[in-house]
Amino acid sequence: MPAPTSLDTQVLHAVRRHTQAENPSSFLTLNSGNEVFTSPAAEGVIVYRRTGRFLVQFGGPFADKGSYEELLRRFVAYAHQQDLLVVGVQLQHEDAAVYAGSGFTVNQIGASWAVRLPDFTLRGTRFMQLRNKISRALRSGLRVTEVEAGEWREQLSGIDNAWLATKNSDARALEFLVGQIGGPAQEHRRLFLGTIEDRPVGYISYAPVFGSRAGWMHDLSRRIPGGSPGLMEAINAHAIETLRAEEVEWLHFGFTPFTGLDESLELPGHSPSFRWLMHFLWEHGEQLYPAKSQLAYKEKWAPQLRIPEYVAFDGCASLSAFAHIFRACNAF
Repeated sequence: MPAPTSLDTQVLHAVRRHTQAENPSSFLTLNSGNEVFTSPAAEGVIVYRRTGRFLVQFGGPFADKGSYEELLRRFVAYAHQQDLLVVGVQLQHEDAAVYAGSGFTVNQIGASWAVRLPDFTLRGTRFMQLRNKISRALRSGLRVTEVEAGEWREQLSGIDNAWLATKNSDARALEFLVGQIGGPAQEHRRLFLGTIEDRPVGYISYAPVFGSRAGWMHDLSRRIPGGSPGLMEAINAHAIETLRAEEVEWLHFGFTPFTGLDESLELPGHSPSFRWLMHFLWEHGEQLYPAKSQLAYKEKWAPQLRIPEYVAFDGCASLSAFAHIFRACNAF
């Protein structure tokens, strides 16, 4: 496993310390393949990927309030010096307000969801169908354990390959806005593996969440095709009981584009046409991203918290910039 570099350590320090934007996906800044912008004039980091003429920024600057706007200003200047534009994705509301005040066009792009674990229970009629699916998976012989990813690298890769083979021929494993297995940050993640007769059949990786709603984020998940329904639900239910025993406060389910859209959450100066596009993609964009099925899985767990997330365009809202977000994610 690669050793953490000083830059990895700097990014981890920044997302742990600078939590004013409360981004539940902030640990994704540690993904391999990301680039990091810093400035000697401002404390903190900005994490991004370059695709075409765009610097696709993840979240806002992870910086203290005294450096936040200065770091953003310097990052935009850095992009413009190269004749590039910035597009920021998964901004939190506090980020979005700063970006809108800095000349960006800001729109809601989706939402993330979270469950407060101390109050969570699967009892009651609301969860009857979920309990039945979990029971069916357990009756099939499913066993769930927390494991070290490095000890199961080959088997996890086999699950990934089998899962990807069920997609269309152009499908790729997503990056950037989803987590990964391995890399220098793996020691900070947790991995729950499902096996049947000692054969791995699915897994869920959980990433740490910092800030006032600290806990874990249900992140990367994969399963082999076929098999018993309820495999992933049973793995997550086991993880929930483990986290509850540890008195963890929150389980986050991460960001899903095109979901939780609410006109009242838009900021002044947003693009009405881009808002229309988000609603259109919610209704008809399953080939671009399976938002409805992703949300359906999250809603099974009755999340109490909806966190709006935003996209910020350097200037006017741009379809090209929006497409490059998906390009940065390896979607095409």
